[in-house]
Amino acid sequence: MSTLEILHLNKKFGAINVSNDICISIADNECHAVIGPNGAGKTTLIHQISGMLKPDSGAIKLSGQDITNMGVPQRVQAGLGRTFQITSVLPSFSVLENLAIAAQSKSGSSMRFFANAARESTLNSAASNALERVGLEDRADVIAAELSHGERRLLELGIALAGKPQFLLLDEPMAGLGRVESAALVSLLLELRRSMPMLLVEHDMNAIFKLADVVSVLVDGKIVVSGSPEAVRADPAARAAYLGEGSQ
Repeated sequence: MSTLEILHLNKKFGAINVSNDICISIADNECHAVIGPNGAGKTTLIHQISGMLKPDSGAIKLSGQDITNMGVPQRVQAGLGRTFQITSVLPSFSVLENLAIAAQSKSGSSMRFFANAARESTLNSAASNALERVGLEDRADVIAAELSHGERRLLELGIALAGKPQFLLLDEPMAGLGRVESAALVSLLLELRRSMPMLLVEHDMNAIFKLADVVSVLVDGKIVVSGSPEAVRADPAARAAYLGEGSQ
């Protein structure tokens, strides 16, 4: 059974069809990448999967459960983890506190005293595990505002992992990273995909072809090509739409 199924998803803004009968099926431990030019509808697709935007028609299923009409918190509870194109950490809290708060939101406990979340043993354990997975153990007590951009990207991924997701939705995780930072994040994601399926929206084509099992090319809200990275790289329609005739 597919972990994530997107079935005939449609969304219009006025006369513009930003999601046009999109169908994607992602199996266990598979990385499916969605690429396309600016304005292709990638962000709209991500927002519909995450629950920030309601589709006009179609369905989204996570591990067989229909989540189409669920809100964002319900989708997190159902097992969906997401990173954002723009970092979404709490800058005045420490790295560990950010992770503990993420664990707290998944646990369903009260958020009234979330500043103390890192002191609760259960939340601290979940936060520490996420901290270790993204390699920020030495930065646990550092205020998030003091992190480098690359470290914030790792923290954001850790925040998603602290919720113990069944599926990862990655929205341009390489954005703003240098070559060394990107390579480190690709290595981490390669490790994670052994146990966690993911949908990746990304402009870094080197990362795409290292991580993805399947690549879909989105143009004007419609998937024009979908297949293995090698097949998409060689496809004339994909090259014309996005990769460019000079791609290797």
